[in-house]
Amino acid sequence: MTGVRTTPDQPRPAWAPPTTRPGRPEAALRSLELVVRRRLDGLLQGNHLGLLPGPGSEPGDARVYQVGDDVRLMDWAVTARTTEPHIRDTAADRELETWLVMDLSASLDFGTVNCEKRDLAVAAASALAYLTRNGANRVGAVISTGDRTRRLPPGSGLPHLRSLIKEIADTPRAEQGVRGDLGAALEQLRRPRRRRGLVVVISDFLGPLDWVRPLRALGARHQLLSVEVLDRRDLELPDVGTVVLADPETGRQREVETTPRLRRDFAAAASAHRAEVGRELRRAGGAQLTLRTDSDWIADIVRFVVTRKRQWSGGTR
Repeated sequence: MTGVRTTPDQPRPAWAPPTTRPGRPEAALRSLELVVRRRLDGLLQGNHLGLLPGPGSEPGDARVYQVGDDVRLMDWAVTARTTEPHIRDTAADRELETWLVMDLSASLDFGTVNCEKRDLAVAAASALAYLTRNGANRVGAVISTGDRTRRLPPGSGLPHLRSLIKEIADTPRAEQGVRGDLGAALEQLRRPRRRRGLVVVISDFLGPLDWVRPLRALGARHQLLSVEVLDRRDLELPDVGTVVLADPETGRQREVETTPRLRRDFAAAASAHRAEVGRELRRAGGAQLTLRTDSDWIADIVRFVVTRKRQWSGGTR
């Protein structure tokens, strides 16, 4: 179950992500963009993130053969099916296609320190999309609230990126009692089959691990980055006496006394769940980045990207 909402111990720090709730003014998104661009600009400048070396190494779309086309690119399967000569174009792997899988279930509408986990998820999406948008790279998104899954087609350019982040931030909140469905969101990227690229999964990964199988399937074809968004009350209970714990994804509530034993058991269960999540994310073949509402999220992203820059630019895992 989720932790309890408490009053922040300190004033909101300058690095805290702005509140990007649905219906909020555009100023919050502009402020977020300025923070991201000022602190991340140039971090990956000049790099390509493709999985395979060399241009044209990834199959593209089939089209009708025209005089002068390279016959070595002939697509015999399509030609046989249509009885008309077709060739298959190739796409340069320097043009990265990034998909953001956003878990915006009810458990993310919670935070006890500087922001809600939802705000941090939107900020992480903005930062990572900005990092991968250079050149002809394209960014798309799959957004899941549990009761609804939306797919935003990939595009390139700053106007598209701004529109994408706004669509994510304006996603209506899930109704209380609606379970998240990260597995269904991941399945949206498995079918139809997509060109190789980067898949960024942003979630708190709380609840059942029913997302393991589709995540492994995506990891077999794409580069994976899993961003775990946490609040400190996901990990430990405060010593506040009697408190009501509520699970927003089931609607269940329970009044408990936060005794030392209960707090130890809660922390142990949370630690065990995080360890299991970490094992499954590693088995899927991807990298893991953990962001917390009580930590400088931009600094955490910068440290992560700098340490893994060779992998991101060279395409090795």
